[in-house]
Amino acid sequence: MVRHYETIVTTKDEYDTAYIGGIVKGFVADSGIKNGIVAVVTAHTNCGITVTEPLPCILSDLEVLLHKLVDDDAEYSHAHFLPTYGRTSANAYGHLRSILVGNHTILSLVEGKLVMGEAQEVVFMEFDGPQARKIFVDIVGE
Repeated sequence: MVRHYETIVTTKDEYDTAYIGGIVKGFVADSGIKNGIVAVVTAHTNCGITVTEPLPCILSDLEVLLHKLVDDDAEYSHAHFLPTYGRTSANAYGHLRSILVGNHTILSLVEGKLVMGEAQEVVFMEFDGPQARKIFVDIVGE
């Protein structure tokens, strides 16, 4: 059986994070699927999804690291006129941070519960906000 869900996360700042594990668990409960896998994927190329311990200090340290690795003001090839958009792109850093974090996570589902450590949470990460972001959750199993 396969169940597909969609949700929107509205971010508040250019760089923002949101815990979405509760949303994912709600979809799992609704699906009726007891054993399988759960894919959580963002539909956008300048945000990410990861699993980590839900501590503000970890997310703060991650933000500092991502800003060190991908400078907001560097001269990126991406920052030029894009005919497909009809304007100059100014969000190369968001795309690059998304590539580093990844746009999805896959979780195991056993006996109707996500298989995660006690200190793990699914985190959505915005790198080019504020925006309304679409997230897909696909639950595959029996």
